[in-house]
Amino acid sequence: MTHQDDTAQALLTHPDEWVDLYGDYLYRYALTRLRDTDVAQDTVQETFLAALKARERFSGRSSEKTWMMGILKHKIIDRLRAKYRERPISELESETEDGVEDIFDRFEHWKEGYSSWETDPAKILENAEFWEVLEKCIKKAPERLSQAFGLRVIDGLSTEETCEILKVSPGNLNVMLYRARLRIRKCLEINWFA
Repeated sequence: MTHQDDTAQALLTHPDEWVDLYGDYLYRYALTRLRDTDVAQDTVQETFLAALKARERFSGRSSEKTWMMGILKHKIIDRLRAKYRERPISELESETEDGVEDIFDRFEHWKEGYSSWETDPAKILENAEFWEVLEKCIKKAPERLSQAFGLRVIDGLSTEETCEILKVSPGNLNVMLYRARLRIRKCLEINWFA
């Protein structure tokens, strides 16, 4: 082991403390993305197990919390890949028209106009309450839209990676993202900006 490896290992807390230090944070993130308490709990447990196994490879280039979040994101992506790989095509196709008609009228005009958000975005992002409302708004969106938004926008995966995970075409993904953004915006207007 090199001196740098020794330093990185010194930065790690004892695994007995991980659940207390990071458990709630990782669980909330997993629950937002997976929308199932049991699956979220299992995924966090898998994350801790993977971190324990990879502990000696921790380089210290990020914080321990960030390192664990990276492991969790990969575990979530693996779960979503497996979930969508096992779904029948007919089920996937039936989800694409998931109620966007409640946003537009038959002439494709907004049923309700959107208000202008005349606030400083930097100040909003510093507000912890905003993040809680945003998380709830993402959870309120239909599952597929929420997952598409999470993978592409929050996790920053490429269009190709997101399409591969969700088993959709790029065009379908763009429609899903558009719908997700509309729903999240409307929810934020009602629950935050109103």
